[in-house]
Amino acid sequence: MDKRSQPRLQIQGSAFSHDKPIDLQEAAVLLQAGDDVAIARLPLSRGLVLRLPDGRLLEVGQRIQAGHKLALRGIAQGQPVLRYGSIIGFATQTIAAGSHVHTHNLAVGTLHQQYTYGSELRLVDLVPLHQRRTFLGYKRPDGRVGTRNYLALIGTVNCSASTIRAIQKRFGPEILRRYPHIDGIIGLTHKSGCAMGRQGINTLQRVLAGMASHPNVGAYLLVGLGCESNQIPNLINEMGLSAGRQWKEPLSLTLQEHEGVAQTVEEGVRLISELLPRVNEVRREPVPISELTLALQCGGSDGWSGVTANPALGYCADELIRQGGTAVLSETPEIYGAEHVLLRRARSQEVGEKLLARLRWWEQYVAINDMEMDNNPSPGNKLGGLTTIYEKSLGAIAKGGSSPLNAVYQYAEPIGERGLVVMDTPGYDPVSVTGQVAGGANIVVFTTGRGSCFGFKPAPSIKVATNTPLYENMRNDMDLNAGVILEGVSAEEIGQQILEEVIAVASGKKSKSEAQDIGEEEFAPWILGATM
Repeated sequence: MDKRSQPRLQIQGSAFSHDKPIDLQEAAVLLQAGDDVAIARLPLSRGLVLRLPDGRLLEVGQRIQAGHKLALRGIAQGQPVLRYGSIIGFATQTIAAGSHVHTHNLAVGTLHQQYTYGSELRLVDLVPLHQRRTFLGYKRPDGRVGTRNYLALIGTVNCSASTIRAIQKRFGPEILRRYPHIDGIIGLTHKSGCAMGRQGINTLQRVLAGMASHPNVGAYLLVGLGCESNQIPNLINEMGLSAGRQWKEPLSLTLQEHEGVAQTVEEGVRLISELLPRVNEVRREPVPISELTLALQCGGSDGWSGVTANPALGYCADELIRQGGTAVLSETPEIYGAEHVLLRRARSQEVGEKLLARLRWWEQYVAINDMEMDNNPSPGNKLGGLTTIYEKSLGAIAKGGSSPLNAVYQYAEPIGERGLVVMDTPGYDPVSVTGQVAGGANIVVFTTGRGSCFGFKPAPSIKVATNTPLYENMRNDMDLNAGVILEGVSAEEIGQQILEEVIAVASGKKSKSEAQDIGEEEFAPWILGATM
C-alpha cells in the first residue's frame, strides 16, 4: 500500500463485546482490499464476530495476539497468502476463515516474480537550493559535512584492541571537558584482521578506511600489532588514505615497533594529546540538509513495523531526498521477496540487475553455509507476528519510501550517488550499520518493534518504536513513537516528526543512545570468507 494513501487507523478500546458484530477496522488493520489477512490491533478472542468491508460476517476461531495475522477467508493448502498486496508465503495446510495465520500454517515457497524495471519510476520534485532546510554541521576540507566531531582509534587487528582501550582510558571526562567541540575519543576495535583471505581483507579495509575518512571523524590513529595480514601500509596505500589524498594525516602505531603494549600506549597518548586542540578548532555552521546521508535500519521488528514506523521513516526519507539528501536502504536478506517493488523504481535496468545480482549471491552464500533465506525472521520477529522473510521484507522496504532507486553498492563501498540507494549488507543490525556508516552515512534512524537498544558511534542513532506499549515501556531508549499511527495520527505526520528529529540530532542534540553512551561495541565489520 502506498504510504501516502494509508488510511487513518484508530484503536477503539482494549476489549470487544461479543454481543454484536463489530467492524473489522475497529479490531484489525487491513492494508489492501485484496489481502487474505488482517493484523489484529489488540488480542482477539475466540467467538468474536467481525463485519468485513464487503458486509460478510467473520467469526474469530481462536485467540489471536496483537500484531498477528487473522485469515479473512478460507485458503487451500498450497495457495499463496497476500499481505501488502503481495505474496508473503504459501499455506502449508488448509486455513479456515477466522484462523490465526503464522508459522504453523504458513511458509515460504517458490515465487515466480514478474520483474519490470522502472515501470513505477517517478522523478523527484527537488526543493530549490535557496529554499532547502539547514542543520548545524561540521564542514570538512573535502566538502563533506559531519554531524559529530570525534577522534578515532582504529584497530587493524584484534591483537591491538586491548591497547586501544588502554589509550582511551587515559582520556577521561576531566580531560575532554577542556575540548567542548569534540564529541569524544572512540575505539573502533573488532575480532579479525588476520588469518583471512583476500575477500575478507578487502572488505575489512573498506570498513576501516571508511571510518578513518568519515566526516564525523576529525582525526584518527591506526593501531596494529605489526605482523597481521591487514598491514597498515597496505591499508593506507590501497584505500587512498595516504597524505595528500585525504585532509586527515594517516597516523599509525604498531606494538611490535614500539616495544610492546606499555610503550605503544604512551606514544598513542602523546599523539592523541597533540591532536585534541586541532580537532577542537572546528565549529558547527549552517549547511543544507542535502549534506545528510541517512542510514535506514530496522531491528527487532514486529507485525506493526511495516504498518507504522517503516512507512513513516519512508516518508522522512522521501522528504530528505526532495531536499537533495541521500537515504541508504540495506539489509539485503530483508529485501528478498520484495525486490519486485524496488525494481519498479529502478533508475535503469543496470541498477535493477545489480540488485538482483546481489540477491542471487545471497542465495548461494546461505546455501554453502547450510542456511536458508528464511532463517530470517528471528525468533523475536516471529513472537511479534512476522512469519516469513517475504512478509518481513515487504514491510522492511517501506523504509525506502517511494523515491527512485539510483544505485546499488557493495558493503562499505563509498556512497557517491544522492537520492535512494541500496547497500548490500547482512540483516544483522550491527554489521549492517557498520557498512552503511563506513560508506558515508552520517546519521542513522533505526525502527524497532521489540525494543532494540541500538547506538552507533561515530554516527548518532535515532530509534523509532513501532507501537505505543513498547515506547511507554522503554522511554529512555526510544526517541520517537510511531505507534500513534494506530491511534489516528497519519504516517506523514510521524514521518515529518522523524525528519525534525534527524535535523535536531544532526545539529548536536543527543539521541537516547548517545545520552547513555551506547554505540562503540556495535562496531562490527562483516567477516567474509574462512578464518584460517
